[in-house]
Amino acid sequence: MTKIAIIEDDPVINQMYRMKFEADGFEVQIADNGRRGVALVESFQPDLILLDLQMPSMNGAEALTAIRAHDWGKTIPVIILTNLGEEEAPKSLKTLGIHSYIVKADLTPRQVVSRAKEALNLV
Repeated sequence: MTKIAIIEDDPVINQMYRMKFEADGFEVQIADNGRRGVALVESFQPDLILLDLQMPSMNGAEALTAIRAHDWGKTIPVIILTNLGEEEAPKSLKTLGIHSYIVKADLTPRQVVSRAKEALNLV
């Protein structure tokens, strides 16, 4: 089963995406801040990460930097899923190898799942 890690501090958004991905046959684990997200990725070894940028404890760019610093995190595709416009995002994201950047308000959960499937070459 394909594994998705969702690193997002909003519990409503977490549950909405968890339900949608599980309904599409994915195994999903959730972390509610960047620090927990890094630990989750190390233990869960997901096939894809959905990552928010604005979170407590460690923001998304810091979490991605920490993930990419380890061999186990260098090649996992990452989709940034945030409410920040791309022009507001940290410039470091470009060098950290993200697959795509999605503004939450611009796509439905179904469209986000489609983007995830594209990133995983499942379509």
